[in-house]
Amino acid sequence: MATLVDLQKAEEPRDMVHRAVQALAEGRVIAVPTETVYGLAASGLDAQAVQDLIDLKGRSQNAPLALALSSTEAVWDFVCELSPLAQRLARRCWPGPLTLVLPSDSPESAVTQLPPEVRKYVLAPDGCVGFRVVAHRVFETLHQFVAAPIVLTSANLSGQPPATTAEAVLDQFGDRLPLILSDGPSRYAGASTVVRVKANRYEILREGAIERAAMRQFAKPIIAVVCTGNTCRSPMAEVMLRERFRQKTGREDAVLVVSAGVSAMPGGGAAQQAVEAMSQRGLDLTGHSSRPLDERLIELADLVLTMTGQHREAIVARWPHAAGRVKTLRHDGSDVSDPIGAPQEVYATCAAQIDEQLGQWVETLGEDWLPEEQGGQAPSSSDACEQQGGESDAC
Repeated sequence: MATLVDLQKAEEPRDMVHRAVQALAEGRVIAVPTETVYGLAASGLDAQAVQDLIDLKGRSQNAPLALALSSTEAVWDFVCELSPLAQRLARRCWPGPLTLVLPSDSPESAVTQLPPEVRKYVLAPDGCVGFRVVAHRVFETLHQFVAAPIVLTSANLSGQPPATTAEAVLDQFGDRLPLILSDGPSRYAGASTVVRVKANRYEILREGAIERAAMRQFAKPIIAVVCTGNTCRSPMAEVMLRERFRQKTGREDAVLVVSAGVSAMPGGGAAQQAVEAMSQRGLDLTGHSSRPLDERLIELADLVLTMTGQHREAIVARWPHAAGRVKTLRHDGSDVSDPIGAPQEVYATCAAQIDEQLGQWVETLGEDWLPEEQGGQAPSSSDACEQQGGESDAC
């Protein structure tokens, strides 16, 4: 009979997870909780363990398995080059209930370091691999002590619904599993969403915990323009950039453009001169409400454009991990001078300077920066799995 370990009742849950680490190291297949459904896990460096996982599940050998990794950074080793869209989805959805299916057939990919018998089970015919960064405390510990990627699939027999409790796993597998970790009902009680991304195109292979409408929002680029008080330069940049993307794409919502200030007070209106400068361009700034730059906006933004070099330095000093996404608006690195307190014509000149730079940014970002959804309807679970994601869940 399988050993079922209840982490919610254990005095030292980490010690119980270490039993799972040992089992994986010994080449065993175990059942573990995730935030979506319970999963079957095996070491990605143990070909026999992966074969045992497939045999246990009764799974088609033509349906690729997913790899669970510790972080987005770890995925870089396998994908080598994440497109802006893939980076966007990974940053916004991981750790979480998303399986990202990404091209991984580069000679430099860490997939080439997996045993050939494992590689054939994770690499799809189109050269893609499905990746998970699981949002569950068990995986935080597993990844600390298991150097190998973890091969993961839903803990259910082929054709049966995925298990959302450890007891359901036990009912289906009984003594065929040496260890089942229990942590109560899974959070989402359903499959992860499986999305294949190639360059700027994405296809929802299976709609799961993240619904299609939400995925469209996650895929949408966000640009933040930043000044000091968020009352003149960055609000003008916000409405002008939004208008440029509207003209480019023919859509009002293709890109989300927001503005903020590194020293802004919330709720302030735009300077009257800025409102007038935009009115002369046919743009409305009367409803603007200032906001301070915060961590959430930094995490969500794909690109942060600052009015001065000092703004950029202040942001990078506070959020160094975002340095690659924070740029000065002017391509030569010089500053856009603050027009506050100046006559109306200075605001007009400042707006023209900002708009010229925004035009260059829109061209620099190019078409590949804008997401394109493929397919109108998500295929059924079984169809999705035949393409990539796992029989009823990539877990």
